[in-house]
Amino acid sequence: MKHIFVLGGVASSLGKGILAASLGKLLQARGFRVTNQKLDPYINVDPGTLNPYEHGECYVTEDGHEADLDLGHYERFLNVRTHRVNNLTTGRIYQSVIDKERRGDYLGHTVQIIPHITDEIKRQIMLLDDEYDFVITEIGGTVGDIESLPYVESVRQMKWENPADTLIIHLTYVPYLAAAQELKTKPTQHSVKALQQAGVQPDVLVLRTEHPISDGMKAKVGLFCNVRPEAVIQCLDAKSIYQVPINIQREGLDDIVLQSLGYDLTTLPAADMTQWQSFLDKRENAKEVVRVALVGKYVQLHDAYMSIRESLSHAATYNNRRLVLTEILSDDLTEGNIGERLKDQQGIIICPGFGSRGIEGKLVAIKYAREHNLPCLGICLGMQCMAIEFARNVLGLTDANSAEMNPDTMHDVVAMMAEQKTLLTKGGTMRLGAYPCDLRDNTKIRAIYQTTRISERHRHRYEFNNKYARDFEQHGMQCVGTNPDSGLVEIIELKNHQWFIGVQFHPEYSSTVAAPHPLFMDFVRSLCD
Repeated sequence: MKHIFVLGGVASSLGKGILAASLGKLLQARGFRVTNQKLDPYINVDPGTLNPYEHGECYVTEDGHEADLDLGHYERFLNVRTHRVNNLTTGRIYQSVIDKERRGDYLGHTVQIIPHITDEIKRQIMLLDDEYDFVITEIGGTVGDIESLPYVESVRQMKWENPADTLIIHLTYVPYLAAAQELKTKPTQHSVKALQQAGVQPDVLVLRTEHPISDGMKAKVGLFCNVRPEAVIQCLDAKSIYQVPINIQREGLDDIVLQSLGYDLTTLPAADMTQWQSFLDKRENAKEVVRVALVGKYVQLHDAYMSIRESLSHAATYNNRRLVLTEILSDDLTEGNIGERLKDQQGIIICPGFGSRGIEGKLVAIKYAREHNLPCLGICLGMQCMAIEFARNVLGLTDANSAEMNPDTMHDVVAMMAEQKTLLTKGGTMRLGAYPCDLRDNTKIRAIYQTTRISERHRHRYEFNNKYARDFEQHGMQCVGTNPDSGLVEIIELKNHQWFIGVQFHPEYSSTVAAPHPLFMDFVRSLCD
């Protein structure tokens, strides 16, 4: 079992998660069993209660864990499902240690950062050991942050305890000073020194840069940072995150990692990236475009709908189209401007979310799509908004609403789930993770999935109110997907419309480069006809 740790320096948002996923893909393509893990230094137990403006998208694993968005990158690159153990936070670590202290597990000892917190971090990291050849662990934040110190110390201990099976990669930024027309390595040197002061010596340096770095500069960095020159590589900005595995393969990162961990490269196959390169070629060579509007309340923040963007990108690529995504803030939509805002769009996505802000704009967009035969996919709250709009404008229930938005509405076509009504805490208490759904025969959704039962991931407290199902059906809105155990309506579909489907679950969490999601594939295909 080998452990690879990826730490970042100089600046945040350098792409540690993409680097970790890309290296994982290369090792996987050489025949190894690989998974990725993310350690987040914040005190929150998970990102489920965080505003997207704080931490971007909240990703959900099949086993119901609300996780960092980097787990989405891991799954999309490796096509391997992640779970609760693939994402740790300081909050979870401390919660576990405190629970043990309260039970008396420490037999009266004083509980301290070392060894108790660091032992718990190492224990959690090693829970993945039995299934994989490599665990690639990304440590959030930047070297030097106070919050990251227990994780850095845990890495130091693991390297000391098992040096032959532990490798440390440090990703740093090499800035370019336009006035001097020079790349500057001093920030990298200082970052490595901060890491060395914590007792950690990186084995590999990956230099993030906008301009090519010469071999002489790499040798200089290696000399000052105690890293072999051949283990100092550049990571140039790429047009797409999916280009990064190919770029670092050209730099030889997978060879460097395997050699450093004692592998004989003459006995190993090269990474077979044929399928991956084919995907990239399709993206690069697509001549026609497909135009999709993303209607949501967080469109100003790129990371808020990360999985939806990438799922649409996968589907567009495999439909031989280049995706042109238009972000529309739902707060700004009105009956007066909706026609102008959507006039060039071939289809729209109604985004998920929570709270009442922007809801009326989403309803305006849905009404326009329904009346103008414009393909429309509603996800989670997007589906709920589809139900509200239909109840108001087709069934004539003018005050129809969700109990989330208006608890006093006379027509709660979207109601709180029964088991949610007694819950007092918010963290990790929604309907989370994968649940089965039965699909009705002779429907568009059944034709899309080509099966009678599916499993998709959920993240919600409110549901379609089944007492309105008959009225919906009689007026053309079919309830075509239901949970076999609870009878909850998971999918609605409008008859006599080109493409109008709402899903209570989150299909975007399941789309990968190797297996694009069928719902997004069919949605984009309908725009190409």
